Amino acid sequence: MALRRSPLLFLLFWLSLVSTDLAAKDHPLDFKTDIAPLFADHCVRCHSPDNTKGGVSLAGVQDLLDNGYLTPGKPDESYLLELVTSQEGKPPAMPQEASPLSDKQVALLTRWIREGAVWPKEVVVKQKSKADTSWWSLQPLKEDFAAIKPASAERGLTIDDFIRQKLAAEQLTLSPAADRRTLIRRLAFDLHGLPPDPAAVEAFVNDPDPRAYEKLVDRMLASPRYGERMAQHWLDLAHYADTHGFERDKRRDNAWRYRDYVITAFNADKPYTRFLQEQIAGDVLWPDDEQATIATGFLAAGPWDFVGQVETKSDVLRRSARSLDLDDMATQVMTACMGITINCARCHDHKLDPITQKEYYQLRAVFVGVKRAERVVSQSAIKEYESRKQELTAQLNDIDYRISKLEGTGLDLADIVGGGNGLGTGAFRQGIDARTAKVQTRDFGALGNVQTNRFVASEFDFVDGVFIPDGQAGNANIIVSSTGTTITGLPQTSGKAWDMIRNGPVASQHSPELGGIDFTAAGHSLLGLHANSGITFDLQKIRQSTQLAELKFTTKLGYFGASGPFQADVRVFVDGEEVAKYTQLKREAGLQQLDIDLPSSARFLTLIATDGGNGYSHDQVGFGDPRLVSAVARKIEPAEKQELAQLQDQRKQVAARLKSLGSPPRFYGVVKNEKMPEVHLLVRGNPEAPAEEVLAPAALASLQMLEPELGSTKSSQGERRAALAKWITHPDNPLTKRVIVNRLWLWHFGQGIVKTPSDFGYGGGRPSHPELLDWLAGELQRQNGSLKAMQRLILLSDTYRQQSRAEADQRGYKVDADNRLLWHQNPRRREAEAIRDAVLFVSGKLNPQRGGPGFEDFQYQDAYAPIYTYVTADKPELWRRSIYRYRVRTTPNRFLTTLDCPDPANLTARRLTTTTPLQSLALYNNDFMLRQARYFAERIKEEAGSQTDAQVQRAFQLALGRKPTTQEATLASEFVTQQDLFALCRSLLNSNEFVYVD
Repeated sequence: MALRRSPLLFLLFWLSLVSTDLAAKDHPLDFKTDIAPLFADHCVRCHSPDNTKGGVSLAGVQDLLDNGYLTPGKPDESYLLELVTSQEGKPPAMPQEASPLSDKQVALLTRWIREGAVWPKEVVVKQKSKADTSWWSLQPLKEDFAAIKPASAERGLTIDDFIRQKLAAEQLTLSPAADRRTLIRRLAFDLHGLPPDPAAVEAFVNDPDPRAYEKLVDRMLASPRYGERMAQHWLDLAHYADTHGFERDKRRDNAWRYRDYVITAFNADKPYTRFLQEQIAGDVLWPDDEQATIATGFLAAGPWDFVGQVETKSDVLRRSARSLDLDDMATQVMTACMGITINCARCHDHKLDPITQKEYYQLRAVFVGVKRAERVVSQSAIKEYESRKQELTAQLNDIDYRISKLEGTGLDLADIVGGGNGLGTGAFRQGIDARTAKVQTRDFGALGNVQTNRFVASEFDFVDGVFIPDGQAGNANIIVSSTGTTITGLPQTSGKAWDMIRNGPVASQHSPELGGIDFTAAGHSLLGLHANSGITFDLQKIRQSTQLAELKFTTKLGYFGASGPFQADVRVFVDGEEVAKYTQLKREAGLQQLDIDLPSSARFLTLIATDGGNGYSHDQVGFGDPRLVSAVARKIEPAEKQELAQLQDQRKQVAARLKSLGSPPRFYGVVKNEKMPEVHLLVRGNPEAPAEEVLAPAALASLQMLEPELGSTKSSQGERRAALAKWITHPDNPLTKRVIVNRLWLWHFGQGIVKTPSDFGYGGGRPSHPELLDWLAGELQRQNGSLKAMQRLILLSDTYRQQSRAEADQRGYKVDADNRLLWHQNPRRREAEAIRDAVLFVSGKLNPQRGGPGFEDFQYQDAYAPIYTYVTADKPELWRRSIYRYRVRTTPNRFLTTLDCPDPANLTARRLTTTTPLQSLALYNNDFMLRQARYFAERIKEEAGSQTDAQVQRAFQLALGRKPTTQEATLASEFVTQQDLFALCRSLLNSNEFVYVD
């Protein structure tokens, strides 16, 4: 590199040499303390491994040497010095985004170069964060509030004392209290997420008790609806959903147990410390507590890349996916619990907060020993469940077979293929893989890894096994039963196979209809076999269960593929003997009626479909209404009718007990890795560039009142999580308490004391009332972590009870337009879920069922990338509260998304509130809204009668919690007369007053 020179520079060097010689007499030069801070303060912001402006990094010495900026021992030949000194009266070229170096600093730099520019290898210069350990949120909680004067010395400090003092400094005061109608509606939405019942509104408004409001708060806090409301806030932080996300977006059918845990924890007012500890390490700290184990679903609640961590054959992609997975776990815990943006230190030291990149990876080391997976709640729970389920299933099957024997209905073989007992308990379109006998639900196409003529036993009691036949021109002896029964004489096949043997149509079936019958319609069934496949049923076991000795097989056989040249061969065997044969069967042949007697000695019934010699395309064979029935016709006697009635009653009781068992006691959480992986700092966050040092688990050193060590490299995964849980909830940890009380404040005022509830660092907001924040945090500790006690404190304050409407000419709008000082309450629009639930509540259709698997307001189609097609929620099971909705990540509900329901792929600390034309259109024209408006109108007619005036009164009471004004009543009555009651209901559900809370 050509270097420029000037006489002034040489003079500067001479002066520098003199000054450095004098300085050398004072102390020897130390690079780490004398030189490295110069580069850190002035240079590395623009010249670092992550930002190499000018093609040079000052994190180490090598770039300076390689690019000719530095010549050790020769300051006058070092271009670096020329860049940082003034030239010809002009300011120094560098640094561009920081203050120039002082003469003393230039002298130190000159001396360092003259003495050889020694740069120790272990010293890496890094940019200093904008905040350091003196940052406000990292300090211990303030305990001295002498500057705040309580309104009552006897009562002591209250929330209002802090608020009023700030207001007084700006010559502001609290607004008047809201009226009772406003207060009960505000409380109902804040604590329950639902509007209040009109009767409750009137009772509260007319209650003469001066403590009526206080008692109302207590009743609402004690309601189970409270937990449903609060859980929504927490699940936003956990970015909970019931699917994985990413391209596969597979289901998590047992994730709901964590959701129910959160609801239960809020309702039980579980101490906040215990609440957090259970979610991070409950299975370790309380291994015998099933709910504490389920709580760890928090760690697994976020998205998970199934392809990147399971399916990919690339180790590079797998390491990348795992790195992102660990980032999600660490980020979720630290962001939700402590308001720290830890993920900003993944590629380099945090630019804003005092968090090093090493600390970030030490935090990740806490979670490296676990992975997301479905797991049992406990071994004892799963054993008890399976035992009880088997007992009840056996009882139910026995009753069903006895009913079937009396009625003569027989068994449906398609239902058996679907995993049922032959009497309707099977799953529609569930299938059996002819290659492996494994149960499958999703559709398959052309099958790979096909091995012909290999019999595989089935786990189903009545299905002996399956196989893929190839007759090899009649020469093959094909085993078709578990006892070794063989058949011969089958034709040569392509040896290919498609999809499963199904209870219903096979994948891509041309049509389920043939001969004028739709075999997927009610009252029909279809056993679908695509050539080439075979299945054998165990008649002996069927007889033992049904007590029917003489059986016959009846069905309507057909080719369900397309018309034209397509054809297949179908054969039926009994104990290896061919009893029915249809060759070159085509769609045009229609249905073939089979009625085959099965003597009491017959052991196996085998059904086979093979391609017709022209490939297996479209060879979709179906056995319509395939049944095993009694070969002996019988008439039900009067005594048997009484027995049948008793059996049907018993069946209802047993079926109810079986249903009450619910799903198996499993949940989606974290499980232990077989081996504890080592954790290294990843250079620039690249999983392919690990540093040498193996890192032990540790927390952050910036909270100087706490010890950051969380164990050693030998610590188990459980020890690591338990240590972090205790560190986060340590009594001296100020951040955890500050963050949660700020969240409570946000949930009741629409904005927190700190406006960025999940960022208490330099990049976040500053507290509007820092003393109040610390006082509330200390109060949480004094209340033993009771969130209900803290909310009660907030809700009973004058600050919360203010009216939200203020005159436009008030001084507050001039000095505090954002209402950070809280001179009035904030009107808030309800969240998407609260709007949906309120609509159902008002229409009278809200289903109060609590807990359990989420309702699915979509049609599910299993595929490589599952397809979720939403339907209008128009039946009771879909009218449950939104908290119980089955949440799909990649295919969210469009109606709710339009109303700002957040993406569960992201942690949501605060809901966005937008105002768009689409929202108005959705509320007015969405099919769900239209149907609910009709139900609302029907409810009003039922409750208020046919008089228009009474209908209008009732409509306003239900929708808005108040009676209409005289003008509103007149206009609404005219509107109903001109249009109809439905139109009024539709309009009320679209009003600002309905979707906003004052």
